[in-house]
Amino acid sequence: MIEFRYDVQLLIEGQDLNEEQINDYFIENLKGDCLLAVGDDELIKIHFHTNEPWDVLKYCSTLGEIHDIVVEDMDRQSRGLQG
Repeated sequence: MIEFRYDVQLLIEGQDLNEEQINDYFIENLKGDCLLAVGDDELIKIHFHTNEPWDVLKYCSTLGEIHDIVVEDMDRQSRGLQG
């Protein structure tokens, strides 16, 4: 059984983005694992496994423009279905 069902990936485009602060927010406020938040002060790539993908989208949208959003259901994928 998968603990965190959704694989969330997206890009945040903005100004003065800080990957360390974003990492800290995820760790302190969002439930999940496999966090990857990397980039520079204008573009950050997010990868995160969670059961609440809407919380990831809500937070990231406060930081800048979000795009290239992918939310995949890893439970469906594990059963051989399209995620």
